[in-house]
Amino acid sequence: MKKGIIGKKVGMTQIFDEKGNVIPVTVIEAGPCVVAQVKTTETDGYQAIQLGFGEIKSKHINKPEAGHFAKSKLENKKHLREFRLDDISNFKVGDEVKADIFATGEKVDIQGISKGKGFQGVIKRHGQHRGPMGHGSMYHRRPGSMGACATPSRVFKGKKLPGHMGRVTVTIQNLDVVCVDMDKNVILVKGSVPGAKGAILKIKSAVKATN
Repeated sequence: MKKGIIGKKVGMTQIFDEKGNVIPVTVIEAGPCVVAQVKTTETDGYQAIQLGFGEIKSKHINKPEAGHFAKSKLENKKHLREFRLDDISNFKVGDEVKADIFATGEKVDIQGISKGKGFQGVIKRHGQHRGPMGHGSMYHRRPGSMGACATPSRVFKGKKLPGHMGRVTVTIQNLDVVCVDMDKNVILVKGSVPGAKGAILKIKSAVKATN
């Protein structure tokens, strides 16, 4: 069964299993989230639930958002994310979704916005090789040839050049849920997840789950 929750990346640490092996884990504050809207096939053409996460003052949201929460008679939430589910019959507006929606041993996909790297050259951005570092080579970290000359007199689209790197939506698949702490509403996931500390994440059931 598909399920999902909004989380906030707290940071990374390590824990030990029963055999004494070190497991690197990411600590994610998962919820509590509130169901802000339930979308059905009859009204919206597909099935989904919209979750809200994080507190925010009324003066910091715009009128459409304020109206959206007022219609559902809910407190304002800072972040809204939508999750398409196979079965939404168990959800209604105002329900609370907490970290215990997932259990230890489950596989999840986590989506977030990666760290921004600013403007980078082709070596860091695309993994290209540098030229000789001798002073006489005159060619070290530049992009290299741009291609044809008189014909077609332009650079083809898709050419790997320097530019903005990072801050894109990234999804890491098949991560293991190592521990669920309901007292602190925290999920520990094996490995790293996209984004810096404090990044907002979508945690979903793995679509390509492997044993």
